[in-house]
Amino acid sequence: MSEFSVRVSRRKFLITAGASAAGSVLLKGCLGNPPEPNKPVSSSSASSPSPAVSSAPVTAGDTPEVKTANIGIIGQTDAAPLIIAKEKGFFAKHGVPDINLQKQPSWAVIRDKLELEGSGGGLDGAMVLTPMPYLISLGTVTKGNKKIPIYLPLRLNVDGQGITVADSLKDTGVKLDTSVMKKKVEEAKAAGKQLRFAHTFKGGTSDMMLRYWLAAGGIDPEKDVLIQVVPGAQLVSNMKTGDIQGFCVGEPWHLRAINQKLGYTALITGEMWKDHPEKALGIRADWADKHPKTLKAIVMAVMEAQQWCDKMENRDEMAQILSRDEYAKVPVTDIIDRLKGKIDYGDGRIVENSPHIMKYWEKGHASFPYQNHDLWFLTENIRWGNLPADTDMKAIVKAVNREDIWREAAKGINVSAAEIPTSPSRGIEKFFDNIEFDSNNPEAYLKSLKIKKI
Repeated sequence: MSEFSVRVSRRKFLITAGASAAGSVLLKGCLGNPPEPNKPVSSSSASSPSPAVSSAPVTAGDTPEVKTANIGIIGQTDAAPLIIAKEKGFFAKHGVPDINLQKQPSWAVIRDKLELEGSGGGLDGAMVLTPMPYLISLGTVTKGNKKIPIYLPLRLNVDGQGITVADSLKDTGVKLDTSVMKKKVEEAKAAGKQLRFAHTFKGGTSDMMLRYWLAAGGIDPEKDVLIQVVPGAQLVSNMKTGDIQGFCVGEPWHLRAINQKLGYTALITGEMWKDHPEKALGIRADWADKHPKTLKAIVMAVMEAQQWCDKMENRDEMAQILSRDEYAKVPVTDIIDRLKGKIDYGDGRIVENSPHIMKYWEKGHASFPYQNHDLWFLTENIRWGNLPADTDMKAIVKAVNREDIWREAAKGINVSAAEIPTSPSRGIEKFFDNIEFDSNNPEAYLKSLKIKKI
């Protein structure tokens, strides 16, 4: 799709399109903490790279404009491709040895620092929740609704998240079907003590998945329960104090809650939507337009790291790296089982070799930024009133999604044709409740949903 390489039109669209609609929308209570001092991550135990595919050395014509960039991460297993690209030397291999990974305490802080240029104490790019580049580009979640164009050139992973509930809900037997929890929800509501469920960023991945799960069983997340934002690192402590009765997030917090005997995992989100998109790489468009060769080098390095991460024989070493203080800062025992496919749900269910483990490459499909996935998250944000109903979703996706960069990078590391998707869409997506999403007709999808805010 050649139009995706026209960067000027992308920037013009993001600055001008939908100004009146997006400008009127502000996700209150989501501004989070003010920027904190940067926390650079250094490679304390560097080892030689173990590339999964061979690639040609950097040539003079491909030399990156700069050798560094400030990239934010959250300390969880989804960040593995960025961390491994640093630790195993893939960034250095592609001519960007000085990538500065900066661990941040929350998605709100990631958003805050993406608002600032890297040279001004902010970030050039970051590990992001898939909807974040869109919400930031539209000014929906930024200070003063300022539109800050962000590109999404690569998905970091698919699957591997979950929804954990407190032991106080165990008697309901709630798993995929939340209708079994409805009586308890109604009783709590009538008593003026609504059950509280948490996610990590309003409008983000876990927010949309949590709401879908509740609504599928007839529980209105807008009226029947309270939905709140809690940074990932604080979810378990909030469950311990009884402030929340459930949360949707990635690892390591599910197994941590189980190990502390606070709750159980109702479901792995892949059971709701198989191989659903998760985190992505978001890059400020102004930085990307100024450093296209550097960005391509970064994407190539991360893609090679994704291939490394997907090899089961590497996951023990990966867990050791991720567990370190500068990354997830958790015991290896809190992450290794689920990384290797052993799912202990904490309620007696133990599944070996689960098909719903986190995948980083999956023959290219976990890495490629499918446009229909971005469209689903935008549609869900419209469903819950975070975006105007008349949002031109396809135009926004055209401006933000940079699958063209992914394709160029894939060629640069000699990815086989069989692992390069031929379509920007994965096709019709089907959910556990038999609802289908056709990106060619998101309006029909919205009409099919019984519970929604719009």
